[in-house]
Amino acid sequence: MGIHFVGLFFVIFTSLSGFRLGVEALNMNYYLLSCPVVEPVVRNKVSRALQYDPTLAAALVRLHFHDCFLQGCDGSVLIDSTKNNTAEKDSPVNLSLRGYQVIDDIKEELEKKCPGVVSCADILAMAARDAVFFAGGPVYDIPKGRKDGTRSKIEDTHNLPPPTFNVSELIKMFGEHGFSAKEMVALSGAHTLGVSKCVSFKNRLTQVDPTLDSEFAKTLSKICNAGDTAELSFDTTRNDFDNLYFKTLVTNKGVLTSDQTLYTIPKTRNIVNSYAMNQALFFLDFQQAMVKMSMLDVKEGSNGEIRENCRKIN
Repeated sequence: MGIHFVGLFFVIFTSLSGFRLGVEALNMNYYLLSCPVVEPVVRNKVSRALQYDPTLAAALVRLHFHDCFLQGCDGSVLIDSTKNNTAEKDSPVNLSLRGYQVIDDIKEELEKKCPGVVSCADILAMAARDAVFFAGGPVYDIPKGRKDGTRSKIEDTHNLPPPTFNVSELIKMFGEHGFSAKEMVALSGAHTLGVSKCVSFKNRLTQVDPTLDSEFAKTLSKICNAGDTAELSFDTTRNDFDNLYFKTLVTNKGVLTSDQTLYTIPKTRNIVNSYAMNQALFFLDFQQAMVKMSMLDVKEGSNGEIRENCRKIN
């Protein structure tokens, strides 16, 4: 299925292991005593899921991002809507999210082995990390100890960056979450996995877009002739985690406005060029940015819970 293991880095962020967020601290070894099987269970479940469907690598990374970028990494994107509340997952921007069943399978197994111990938020963060690895990306660890949030509302999803954003808007939005322009570009590199639907890039065909290569415009137009749900890979290795995404930007073949815009100003263009030329550098910066993202506004202590079922609040 095109999985390869090259340019791997094993960076243990020991400085994060003592990073205190309140009463408790996230820790690399958070489950060492309470649920020592957590890592192999997550790893094996993700590995099997990707063997069956390699496209789930992109899905799990995207699910993690859409969780963290709203109310923090609290598993809120996993919650189902109820008759009294429309949850995040039913927002139009989240309807294409996938991978929920993988998280459910992991949770079910861990509830058998360590009932009431491992949070859905931690499961999602670990699953995304392992998905990157099994797709050929860098090895990295993340601190654990997140609690699950008890809020999931459709109105919160307006805080997700739309595919029509330009580079200035992206820098501003990511900056509000504490990310530098460099970290924003590195995280955008997750688009080395997966596809986009026509509905997300057809705006480039209906307005003047100086960043759009004329020949590539024909490709986008042909895809959209099949309708809004027609898909196009961000690069030619949709299931492999590599630096090819950045090489597409250098040749003006980024699929989304928010992709190609990274190559429009010197500040981010230089970063794109460096990643296009040096995959190892991209891997290093990506893993550091992902660790940072996984710690956005996490719930801990009495500010959260351990859900019995990832799809509903206890």
